[in-house]
Amino acid sequence: MQSNEEARPAVCNVLWLIKGLGPGGAEHLLVSAARASESTTTRYSVAYVLGWKDTMVPALEAAGVEVTWLGVQSAFDFRYLLRLRRLIKKGGFDVLHVHSPVLAAATRLVRLTLRNPPPLVSTEHNTWRSHRALTQRLNRLGFRRDNAHIAVSNAVRDSIPAHLRKDVEVIVHGVDLEALRETGQFRDEVRSELGLADSDIAVLTVANLRWQKGYPDLLAAARIVLDANPHVRFFAVGQGPLEDELRERHRQLELGSRFVFLGYRSDAVRLLAGADIFALASLHEGYPIAVMEAMAMGLPVVATAAGGVPIAVRSGTDGVVVEPKDPQSLGAAIAQLAADRELMQAMGAAAAERAAMFDIRSSVRRTEEIYRSVASAS
Repeated sequence: MQSNEEARPAVCNVLWLIKGLGPGGAEHLLVSAARASESTTTRYSVAYVLGWKDTMVPALEAAGVEVTWLGVQSAFDFRYLLRLRRLIKKGGFDVLHVHSPVLAAATRLVRLTLRNPPPLVSTEHNTWRSHRALTQRLNRLGFRRDNAHIAVSNAVRDSIPAHLRKDVEVIVHGVDLEALRETGQFRDEVRSELGLADSDIAVLTVANLRWQKGYPDLLAAARIVLDANPHVRFFAVGQGPLEDELRERHRQLELGSRFVFLGYRSDAVRLLAGADIFALASLHEGYPIAVMEAMAMGLPVVATAAGGVPIAVRSGTDGVVVEPKDPQSLGAAIAQLAADRELMQAMGAAAAERAAMFDIRSSVRRTEEIYRSVASAS
């Protein structure tokens, strides 16, 4: 007969590896996954490279995740490879799970220097064509060395070279639906903070100020909308390297106070409660968390057909999906919704119902099954 100690399932120690812990989608995913895990036999740690990207560190630590900075400020400071090797060698990890294509290539190299390294799981958060050419080449060379591959959408999986994608599993990561819907109570408070009148239609986007997010197209679309409807206000949550360029474009389009850059906001989800429409003009995406969050909050979504967006948003039902790099169509779709409150509310209700498919607990359970499988096989 087994003792209680012998019968107890072994703990699976998982090390998440990511380039930085700034306010991006993959970083938010780690926080949400740590909070949503119901497993008593999975223990999470995370290591990150870029010390200046540390916004999510307190949230991860509050969720019980041990956080290690690899001691550099630049991805070109390759001393982090030695520190990563030391951490893996001494950490007693059963599984490594990497969330960055650049770091995936580096981790594969480090594993070659270790005797009996932990199995490696990699998640592709964006389409391959959005990566630099060198990153794509490095990942082609080492892709088969991984023990399991995950893609966040069918579009991401389909972007992987055909000879490599056979064993890639699609797991839509999801969001914490209950926590999101509780923030709906803050609608009046948020609208007051933003200076919105009852007659105003608030269009919100949550995306870092990077080229992939298509902000020049969103600004051009906003000009079209504002020319048609004086009651629309735009708000953009995010930070990034294009801030100066986008503010200059904002000035040229004379958008004034009707398009406001809010910068980084730790309460971005709370701000969704005060919005009426969610907009996203991305050129490339995986399966954007912000879209799932907006739908869970009951917002109709007007977005471009990038990555998993057309799967999440049923165009004409939950919102409107247009082609990337088409500000005219993006602006027309937003203007149509803003002018028809009945349609806007119907699409928002459909989006909230659709969001039931985004429960993060399901994706976390499946990912933890993969951890167990690769650890046992190893």
